[in-house]
Amino acid sequence: MRLQKVFLAGLALFSLAGSVMAADPATLRIGYQKGSITLLLAKEHRLLEKRFPRTAVQWIEFPAGPQMLEAMNVNALDIGSTGDIPPLFAQAAGADLVYIGTEPPKPQAETILVRADSPLKGIADLKGKKVAFQRGSSSHNLILRALNKAGLNYRDIQPMNLPPANARAAFEQGSVDAWAIWEPYSSLALSQGNVRVLANGEGLNLSGPVYTARRAYAQDNGAFVHALLDELTAAEGLTRSQRQDSLNVVKKYMGLPDEVIASYFDNRPPSPILPVDESIIRAQQTTADLFYQNQLLPKAIDVREAVWKEAD
Repeated sequence: MRLQKVFLAGLALFSLAGSVMAADPATLRIGYQKGSITLLLAKEHRLLEKRFPRTAVQWIEFPAGPQMLEAMNVNALDIGSTGDIPPLFAQAAGADLVYIGTEPPKPQAETILVRADSPLKGIADLKGKKVAFQRGSSSHNLILRALNKAGLNYRDIQPMNLPPANARAAFEQGSVDAWAIWEPYSSLALSQGNVRVLANGEGLNLSGPVYTARRAYAQDNGAFVHALLDELTAAEGLTRSQRQDSLNVVKKYMGLPDEVIASYFDNRPPSPILPVDESIIRAQQTTADLFYQNQLLPKAIDVREAVWKEAD
């Protein structure tokens, strides 16, 4: 009888362990950008593959956040990291995604660039000028907030909706007067000379990057999502505990000069992935309202409806 009880107890534990292991999803399609330092490090060191050996991890690169969330909306992506603005446009367009985490703001990593010989000296000088940026990106938020702080509004400039590569070409050719862009594009442009910073995100109450997921994916894989974010936070910590190695990894993916990568690192604070708390929800709602008031969002949205709750 005692042996039978031991056997049954062992069988129960084995079954429990098997169910825990089986809780990890069969696949993870995770989106990243060349500027996503945390994700680049996790990818290079195969941290997710090691932590979740039963999950087939597929890394998919995107040029910017809006394209990433478009993929998520058509069920071609499960989880991604973007600036704070793309999820607002995605939610307004009806995408069924949820916020699962956030990073601290990085105001020095968001800049408005002009050529060194430009007569523009401040944001107020942008009135009537052509400004390039990716619509629906963090740079869209940067330019809108900077204009408002300077007493201007969105209609005071000529916005040029261009993805980073096209915006850079237009800027270098002189087809636009200013370029609102995030790292590492800004450090690269500055390293090549004849460029200066007109303004950055300091003093504009910007939010940090966010992590989003398809709602159904988060609903079905709650414990996995938490463990995933913990692993990504560990990857982010390598930027400080193994700085030189991390610089080398990012250089490998980006193909940028050492000084550009170092500048990119220096312009970002420690960035562990944090829960989406009330302060983040309020900040995102304020931003959503600002975009709607400027007729940039097609409709008003309630950010709270897109915040992940494990009970969803």
